[in-house]
Amino acid sequence: MKKTFNKLLPKLYGAYFNTLSLFSKKRAAKKAFDVFCTVRKGRVLPQQSDYLEKAKHSIQDTHGHRLQTYHWPGNGETILLVHGWESNSYRWRNLIAKLQDADCNIFAFDAPAHGHSSGRIFYVPLYADCIQHMINTFNPVYLIGHSVGGMTILYNQSKYSNLDIDKIVTIGSPSEFHEILAHYQNLLNFNNRVLKAFEDYIFERFGFHVHDFSSSKFVENNTKRGLLLHDELDTLAPFHASEKVHAQWKGSQFIRTRGLGHSMHQVHLNEQIVDFLKS
Repeated sequence: MKKTFNKLLPKLYGAYFNTLSLFSKKRAAKKAFDVFCTVRKGRVLPQQSDYLEKAKHSIQDTHGHRLQTYHWPGNGETILLVHGWESNSYRWRNLIAKLQDADCNIFAFDAPAHGHSSGRIFYVPLYADCIQHMINTFNPVYLIGHSVGGMTILYNQSKYSNLDIDKIVTIGSPSEFHEILAHYQNLLNFNNRVLKAFEDYIFERFGFHVHDFSSSKFVENNTKRGLLLHDELDTLAPFHASEKVHAQWKGSQFIRTRGLGHSMHQVHLNEQIVDFLKS
């Protein structure tokens, strides 16, 4: 019964937004945005707790959130790790082991509404501002982001132009917000009236058009050295996203895989990331 309800829930939300838009398109858009940004997974699980507890560093208060940070100290360059949607800093455990072997100084943090951090709502502009706080606090030279985390560090660099960042790595990251929104519309089956209202709401609140929020546009003037990793069969973030980013980012390298999935925890990939950072 619960599984059946969970399958029906997205369509129920869509029907609700469609009905509400007949009376108030703005209210429908606000409700659709809130549902879009609500995080349902990503809190620290029991099997993840011991690993993260040993690395807990500080609580950073920024942009209305209390964000848990983690530190794995080393004598080398400082790295900031940025996880994706409905994840937390535990997802980096395999890469962290390789970075520790290279004596890197590693920081990570749980995004708003994830892990041990506060909140229930998450969206990329908020995440980018939180990343900037971490950059100002910990002074990393390298940024590594997975999935939406990768998209966010490219947006962050476009917005803030951090001079001290030398290299950026993205792993299985989406690029085009309009594609993410189209998937959301298809999942919930809301109509184009709601979609247009949603797009208007985004512009009114954040000052950009949906089609302009694009990693392939964020990197057009990016002078940093970059490494993109993406699996051709990724079912969560389309492979062509990194292809488009690589085409626009003059300083980027591109590693394509096939059959390794979205998370990309494999040892040889982590070794390639470390090699790129050390090169």
